[in-house]
Amino acid sequence: MSKRLDASADTVHWGYFDAAQKPVMEIESGETVIISTVSGGPETLPPVDSGLEVPEALTDIQRKVSPRLPGHICTGPVAVRGAKPGDVLEVQIKDIGLHYGWGYNFVRPLAGALPDDFTERHLMHITLDRASMTGRLPWGQTLPLRPFFGVMGVAPPPAWGALSTLPPRRNGGNLDNKELVAGTTLYLPVFIEGANFSAGDGHGAQGDGEVCITAIETGLVGTFELHVRRDHQLDWPMAETPTHWITMAFDPDLDDCVVIALRQMIDVIVARTGLERHEAYALCSLVADLRVTQVVNGNKGIHVMLDKTYLSPQRS
Repeated sequence: MSKRLDASADTVHWGYFDAAQKPVMEIESGETVIISTVSGGPETLPPVDSGLEVPEALTDIQRKVSPRLPGHICTGPVAVRGAKPGDVLEVQIKDIGLHYGWGYNFVRPLAGALPDDFTERHLMHITLDRASMTGRLPWGQTLPLRPFFGVMGVAPPPAWGALSTLPPRRNGGNLDNKELVAGTTLYLPVFIEGANFSAGDGHGAQGDGEVCITAIETGLVGTFELHVRRDHQLDWPMAETPTHWITMAFDPDLDDCVVIALRQMIDVIVARTGLERHEAYALCSLVADLRVTQVVNGNKGIHVMLDKTYLSPQRS
């Protein structure tokens, strides 16, 4: 049986992660929680005469909750009973659906991958169709939707204090990894008792890089099965799709991201195949895909994807 946590003025935190924040729900390891999210401040709402329905939860949150730091509206946190620092939180993403029928995207000066190229703010609203799972852009083009949560994270270490949700870090957060769709499992290092998992920043569709700083920003409803794992140790978030393992890294320097994510993938290969590190490095060069996750959130992101077929044991 699953529990449900809907976005409301009482269940969200806006703009920050903080180990001192109290959870709004507690579940057992292995339980399922359905979490709804909303996105954006008042300036992102569609015009009244647009015909697009704005959920009451979103406007209520905008009225009653103030951003503590610049960042996203996140629903949670959800504590998982028994989780302790040094554990891993396994987040099985069972399902992701649209919360409402529109999203937005904006370009603004001094932001994104081309901060000096645009001198005016441009906001557009995109109609989302649940039946066809498509989004219609203002100029008539239709895009397939592939929804995922841009933000999934746990509380950071207490010594870090309150942190903006904008840069992704070791506790996860604003990962903006378009591979984290339904059917994927995310693994996050745990830094406090209960882990304190939150989700937000729903994306209807996004390309690698998220170059203008926004995707199709919308509200989503996610079904998550959360497990405490003590048989793994992680320094950085990692993910698993039905076909691939994914290692991730975040840093202001993309070159440093490459180093971190690649070393993590070499560790994965060595642990699962028995190959030597130099052999695993060579295998990465031959069959792994190194991708730019995003370049717009302060800490940039790189992820390395490796097909699971290359991870069967190679030596007895």
